[in-house]
Amino acid sequence: MRIVFLLLLFSFSIKAQKKANFKSAEKFSQKNLSKMLKSTSVSPKWFKESDKFWYSYTTTSGKNFYIVDPTKRSKSKLFDNLEFAAKLSDLTRKPINHNDLELEEIELDKDNRTLRFQIDSIGYKYDIYDKSIAIGDTISEEEEEDWATYAPDSSYIVFAKDHNLFLMEVGDKDSVEIQLSNDGDRWFSYQRKHGDTTSEKRMKARAAWFKDSKKLYSNRSDSRKVDELFVINTLNKPRPELEVYKYAMPGEMNVPQEYLEIFNISDKSKIDVEVKKYIDQTISLHLTQKNSDRLYMTRLNRTSDTLDVSYVNTSDGSINFLFEDVNHPYHNWNYRQLAVINEGKELIYWSEKNGWGQLYLYDGNTGRLKNKITNGGYFITGRIQDIDTLGRKVYYQSFGREKDIDPYYSMIYSSNFDGSGMKLLTREKFNHKVNFSESSKYFVDNYSSVDHLPTSLLRDVSGNIIMKLEEADLSLLYHAGWKMPERFKVKADDGITDLYGVMYKPFDFDPNKKYPIISYVYPGPQVESFRNDFTISGRYNTALAQLGFIVVSMGHRGGSPMRSKYYHTFGYQNLRDYALADDKRSLEQLAERYTWIDLDKVGIFGHSGGGFMSTAALLSYPDFYDVACSSAGNHDNNIYNKWWSETHNGIEAVYNKNKDDDEENEELSWDAKIKTNQSLAKNLKGYLLLTHGNMDNNVHPTNTLRVADELIKEGKRFDMMIFPGKRHGYGDFRSYYEKMMWYYFSEHLLGDYRNNIDINLPDSNK
Repeated sequence: MRIVFLLLLFSFSIKAQKKANFKSAEKFSQKNLSKMLKSTSVSPKWFKESDKFWYSYTTTSGKNFYIVDPTKRSKSKLFDNLEFAAKLSDLTRKPINHNDLELEEIELDKDNRTLRFQIDSIGYKYDIYDKSIAIGDTISEEEEEDWATYAPDSSYIVFAKDHNLFLMEVGDKDSVEIQLSNDGDRWFSYQRKHGDTTSEKRMKARAAWFKDSKKLYSNRSDSRKVDELFVINTLNKPRPELEVYKYAMPGEMNVPQEYLEIFNISDKSKIDVEVKKYIDQTISLHLTQKNSDRLYMTRLNRTSDTLDVSYVNTSDGSINFLFEDVNHPYHNWNYRQLAVINEGKELIYWSEKNGWGQLYLYDGNTGRLKNKITNGGYFITGRIQDIDTLGRKVYYQSFGREKDIDPYYSMIYSSNFDGSGMKLLTREKFNHKVNFSESSKYFVDNYSSVDHLPTSLLRDVSGNIIMKLEEADLSLLYHAGWKMPERFKVKADDGITDLYGVMYKPFDFDPNKKYPIISYVYPGPQVESFRNDFTISGRYNTALAQLGFIVVSMGHRGGSPMRSKYYHTFGYQNLRDYALADDKRSLEQLAERYTWIDLDKVGIFGHSGGGFMSTAALLSYPDFYDVACSSAGNHDNNIYNKWWSETHNGIEAVYNKNKDDDEENEELSWDAKIKTNQSLAKNLKGYLLLTHGNMDNNVHPTNTLRVADELIKEGKRFDMMIFPGKRHGYGDFRSYYEKMMWYYFSEHLLGDYRNNIDINLPDSNK
């Protein structure tokens, strides 16, 4: 009887095991799906001083090039592909695929008729009116001059060499190099890559021209006192090589210091601008449209809650203060904007001072607030898309104004400078991305959502549709069996706040079955994990779902600046835990809503901040989450970069009194302590996969190793993979990591242990 019982038990366990559909996951991996997807948007290339534009677009019928004239409401092919390919073949004596013309570095000349392009580093010229093609210049890597920054009038080139700034006349590569500076240093460099030790090679400069070409400026960062950090290139031959870089961490005293210098081209003089106002400030610079008399500037303090707007008199370096904006707990760096209008007579400034990101009009000479531009309710104004100075209109993104539209959808509006005439220009209830003509009379509107076909329209500035340009061709995807993901809405852990998300199902979904659920996460607060526009894969999500999972990604309080200031700052001073309760409660609601979700089998994964969050969730709710795959996680934000950790968790200036030679002084220090994942190591009950690139110079691999260290001390079993030679992204090891996740979730959520010795697909018949 015992043998029979054991056989029955064995039989039951075999039936309980579910086989992962690795074949389907591979078929619908991001790599394979991308082969089936053609163009999804129109990127207009506007003619100079014209409303005409050209673009290329690919469908299953091939790649075509079009020219559009909005004034005539016409669209025609830029050339006949067969004829064009034949002419090219005649010139090159090589076969040319007319269905997929691989033209590189395509650019329309200022004459609005000569289209320049390259094939195999050979330059060609095509006359769009007489349809002729001629051979142009041969392009070599040395001649590309990627080190050169040209003056707007093409008179001079500025570049860096040996960390200093140099100038030379255009047209003669052998012309005399004029040295503009002599104070450059490796960590206080005029080179874009100031860590580069090359001394003789010309390099791109940390400098920019004024629009009139009379002056240029350089905004340098002095990191000489900043502590060093190290990664080891283990794959360097013959010996591993140490890579050294500067990296400021939260609370440290020695952080980068910013400087501003103005160079006058006529006499080659330099002005050192005394920009310092706040301790350890960061600055950003904004040019006027034509002149070099002024340079507008914002200065942000180290605690990121106070910002001032000023302008620099470039003749003498003096600074004219205009106004200060105090925003607690911190300024939203995602949408922070300053637009200089009419040579500085007026400024358009973005601020969250009323709790919702809005646009304001200021006097550029006095700093006086003239009026609020974006009136009409409580909503978020996003990026400025275009400014019509003559018509005194501004065109901008907005989120959440229309109550019946997903608040994450970018809708395009216009308003007059005086705050009147606010108008919705894109009425379709999808996410809109636009590109305006130079005249501000027309714009191309690309709209989509995760569950709607990408569509491209040409509109006038009143929002009227001039013509439909394109609609994405998804025929190959549909033929393969691909389906769009689904949107959903749940409540946050407070039971009040609406959260939005996207769900990915197996394409052979059966509502009568039970599926484990996996959450793909990213904590923000600058962006959330789910897509609001069209996606074929949702990164890893589509393929992962095909194994036999329900995969979801959703927002949470503290996740996105597209919502209110309260929403996106929810995680302030709680950088480890703020997103966790909302993710857990969202999964519970979905399981309550759908009987086919198995809440006894819950996985979670993410990269970078998502790696941090997925591990934190597994360790904070060990009886809820069963499996986590955490890649390149910033598990200890005390050793992550200064600006991100200090801004989003907070930092406090501490003044300590001390006596020196019977004299009492105040000494400044900074307090920035953030809760870590390694402190939760004792809570591990489920399965944890940690991965990291050993050359990650963004999130240092120490973040993962410290978690591993504590897990070992607590006697916990876990899995870890260090990818040799890889940085923050895994590059060509991404596919390897993806299959690691497939196996890990399949083993621990489905009970499918058909692991091959190699990372490849198991035989589905075994």
